[in-house]
Amino acid sequence: MRTATKLTAAVLAAVAVATASGCGAADMTKQASPYAAAQGAHSVTLSVQSWVGSQANVAVASYLLEHELGYHVDTVQVDEVPAWDALSQGRVDAILEDWGHPDQEKRYVDDKHTIVPAGAEGVTGHIGWWVPKYFADQHPDVLDWHNLDKYAALLRTSESGAEGQLLDGSPSYVTNDKALVKNLHLDYQPVFAGSEAAQITQLKQYAKEKKPFLTYWYEPQWLFNEIPFEEVKLPPHTPACDRKAPEDIDCAYPTTALRKYLNAGFARHGGKAARFLENFHWTKEQQNEVAQLIAERKLSPDEAAKRWVESHRSVWRAWIPR
Repeated sequence: MRTATKLTAAVLAAVAVATASGCGAADMTKQASPYAAAQGAHSVTLSVQSWVGSQANVAVASYLLEHELGYHVDTVQVDEVPAWDALSQGRVDAILEDWGHPDQEKRYVDDKHTIVPAGAEGVTGHIGWWVPKYFADQHPDVLDWHNLDKYAALLRTSESGAEGQLLDGSPSYVTNDKALVKNLHLDYQPVFAGSEAAQITQLKQYAKEKKPFLTYWYEPQWLFNEIPFEEVKLPPHTPACDRKAPEDIDCAYPTTALRKYLNAGFARHGGKAARFLENFHWTKEQQNEVAQLIAERKLSPDEAAKRWVESHRSVWRAWIPR
């Protein structure tokens, strides 16, 4: 991985359908974008990724498309790289949160012209290694990667064996962590929780018991509202690091302005829906507010979006095309 992306490796044929209350469900392996059936048709298909921040984006966009602009919205859960393929083919109309895929951008935006940029989402994404603040307060030097091995014994678990545990999320996320551990010669073992939700459950349990932990984590993420984290400083990210093979990465993850992309045909003919998605732009705090309603308060995406929309009219009114 050369970019700060929560990238999944499942093939297109394994795509699962994501359902959202108030929205239809589309199987992108069988159905093309509904808007393509007839120019101006009031139907939109949005790609949604597995992490809750992406779900928050799609929930609010879907709610407003349906309730303010009169569109029917289908949502499709599809991994990041296959989502670019689907967007190019017109099987989905928009990706609302991309963490940086230069190879796909060159292929589909620059060369094939089947995908067009739709502007910044307004949120800056950052991946890193983090420890809980209560642990950093006791051991301030843990925030320098050079000192991590000093604490490896404290961070051992049954899953990591004789090495310290570096807790990761889904094994389908492509991260730099194995390369970093190897190339920085650290006495740690990446251990996968299984999913973002499972990782959150584990982190909350550690925090409840005031246990030390080292974890792969990212911003924006609503859990920062509940557990204070401190980031471990890895070797600085440089342009030279971007040019290295994935197995040779030895620097920190980059910070990335998250962006939106539209199918080129949809951008031309999608009417107010396309203009609305281009206008969609909010902050990390606003995304986290909706994400927390979904993940922690257990509201459906539609219910969470409705609650946010009702209390933030001054924000979203600027997104509605005139």
